[in-house]
Amino acid sequence: MRRARSLALLFVASCAARATPAAPPAPATGYDAALAQRLGGDEFGMKAYVVAFLKAGPNRDQSPEEAKALMAGHLANIERMANEGSLVLAGPFLDDGAYAGIYVFAVKTIEEAAALTATDPAIQAGRLEMELHPWYGSAALGELTPLHRRIQRTSITAAQ
Repeated sequence: MRRARSLALLFVASCAARATPAAPPAPATGYDAALAQRLGGDEFGMKAYVVAFLKAGPNRDQSPEEAKALMAGHLANIERMANEGSLVLAGPFLDDGAYAGIYVFAVKTIEEAAALTATDPAIQAGRLEMELHPWYGSAALGELTPLHRRIQRTSITAAQ
């Protein structure tokens, strides 16, 4: 009887231990202070950017040839800004909504982003316009362009 009671207490203690697990260990962060500093990240690994939402502009009456030339210039401008490091992310939306695409500029102010958007031939022609917003995101976006080049088979302008 004593042995049965001991086994029963051991069983109850075992169940209680499983029902109240110990707190999980704190995750190892792998924090790289040099990388965070190089990318301009704050203590959270974040930094300021400007996001641009591209949308149809007021002047959409170009001929098909003119529209194609403007698109080629638009893509060349994207590639130039990415190569300079002022553009860390760009791409079209895949639906037919009000917005055609998105840019994430590696600048801190709307004025800097507006100056960059003014270099786009499609913006200059009024075929596209941009809606600019300050944004707080991961400083790791600065590593995206070099990483993308490693998986990109051809340039965006060569794809035209």
